[in-house]
Amino acid sequence: MEYPRITKSALEDFSVKPNLQDYQKIYENFSWDKLAQELDWFDSEHINIAHVAIDAHLKTDRKNKKAMIWEGKKGDVEEYTFSDLSQLSNKFANVLVNKLGIQKGDRVFFFLERIPEIYIGILGALKAGGVIGPLFSAFGPDAARDRLEDSEAKVLVTSPALKKKIEDVIPELPALENIVMVQRGKEISDSNDLSYEELMAEASESFDIVKTHKEDYAIMHYTSGTTGKPKGAVHVHEAVLGHYATGKYVLDLQKEDIYWCTADPGWVTGTSYGMFGPWSNGATQAIYEGGFSAKRWYKFIEQRKITIWYTAPTAIRMLMKTGDQLPGAYNFDSLRTLYSVGEPLNPEAVVWGETIFGKAFHDNWWQTETGSIMIANYPIQDIKPGSMGRPFPGITAGIIDDSFNEMASGEEGNLALRPGWPSMFRTYWKKEEMYQSRFQNGWYITGDRAKRDNEGYFWFVGRTDDVINTAGHLVGPFEVESVLIEHPAVAEAGVIGKPDPIAMEVVKAFVSLKVGYEPTDELQLDIQKFAMKRLASAAAPREIEFVDSLPKTRSGKIMRRLLKAKELGLPLGDTSTLEDD
Repeated sequence: MEYPRITKSALEDFSVKPNLQDYQKIYENFSWDKLAQELDWFDSEHINIAHVAIDAHLKTDRKNKKAMIWEGKKGDVEEYTFSDLSQLSNKFANVLVNKLGIQKGDRVFFFLERIPEIYIGILGALKAGGVIGPLFSAFGPDAARDRLEDSEAKVLVTSPALKKKIEDVIPELPALENIVMVQRGKEISDSNDLSYEELMAEASESFDIVKTHKEDYAIMHYTSGTTGKPKGAVHVHEAVLGHYATGKYVLDLQKEDIYWCTADPGWVTGTSYGMFGPWSNGATQAIYEGGFSAKRWYKFIEQRKITIWYTAPTAIRMLMKTGDQLPGAYNFDSLRTLYSVGEPLNPEAVVWGETIFGKAFHDNWWQTETGSIMIANYPIQDIKPGSMGRPFPGITAGIIDDSFNEMASGEEGNLALRPGWPSMFRTYWKKEEMYQSRFQNGWYITGDRAKRDNEGYFWFVGRTDDVINTAGHLVGPFEVESVLIEHPAVAEAGVIGKPDPIAMEVVKAFVSLKVGYEPTDELQLDIQKFAMKRLASAAAPREIEFVDSLPKTRSGKIMRRLLKAKELGLPLGDTSTLEDD
């Protein structure tokens, strides 16, 4: 199916007026140095992410503005101004420095639910000069241990319930000196643990922020590969310039906005755009502690009057799965723009957003390693459903062949970026050789395959090791998956290449069905016929296997490599980020 281009919509009816500028003018006049002047630096070389995100607003009329509106799983609500977050993060910085002896560069890790203390704690640790490491609260003991051990974290901030999950591996962490327990009414069982509440009650609200250099390490996010242990991508304090710039020009964040990012703080989206991007732009951030629920999400948007919503393709597909009738019970008039990230967004989901909300989802592309958005569909441009969009100003993206030569429009190749942007990761922790291998002939090699059309829009094809070679035809799994989920019975699809003695590989699809459909031979044949009408014959699935659900990371990405490993009986590799059943 050929999806029509979605034209940019008029935005005059919204209470928060857009502050959008012509993309071409921004691109032609863009300068990281000029943009840096909009941020509050200590001097030309020193900057601190927490200072830019929070304390800089104390000099403005945003001092007493709401920075965070938090809603718990049980409906309880807490609100914090920029001044509140400044004082509370100062207190935690004092705890770290004066009580726990944290020095600049020490790793402070957080294994917490999505509660206010994780935001306060991360800001305080950055103020203290620490390197923060957020861990996803659904991690099991092995995943948490691998990251805490590799980083040599000195302090762990957690809760009684989550500590219980990992208590058996704590003796395996010799570098860990202190565990700070966020109680929230729960009792501490281990007398060696420290009470967050008690420490905060004794701490001063005044703290002289450590004047970190722009190249000082600030954030460590672990990312998994096909084999081996997870690796820590390290970002520096200058990264906040990328968070601020993309928040301003991609998300159009303004101080009047009520912004909701559904990502957990344990993932890079949850820090770059769940903390630093919105707050550096002075926006109010709404946070919902609970997990996915279509009814609760729709109600949250309505009640909190969300203006900008940033979520993931998996969540959008799950909303689609609940049907088109449910959204009609809610009012979405506050919504101005919708965004998606995490994996490519299927064209059908883009169109569905416009049908249900009156606004299409704007997909964008970046990685843990890039630290901020690199390629995006901008509110000021038409959307080509299924496209990643165009590069962010100041970013040079290219499609290159295996000899690092740039390729012509329409040709599929390796997606690469010219290095040097502020939020680019600076190393893989204790894996410098692996880090250096990602940079070749003046390019950062992303590991993704894509193509670029003659209007400068980029189109994702697949991970380099995901692309299927069937009888000499290279097939991107995303293209096939997008067609499969257009079938009325299909909820989600994952596609791999299965070895074949004649064609090298054939396309195999794993399909989960929507409620009300049963796996039958007739349905399998119908889905195959449906795909064959919309795809080249080489790309249509030769095999379809029905599954109850697809293996996904906790951030929502379909793990095709896991599907392939199970199909071929190969080792599963690192599964620490695998979603629970």
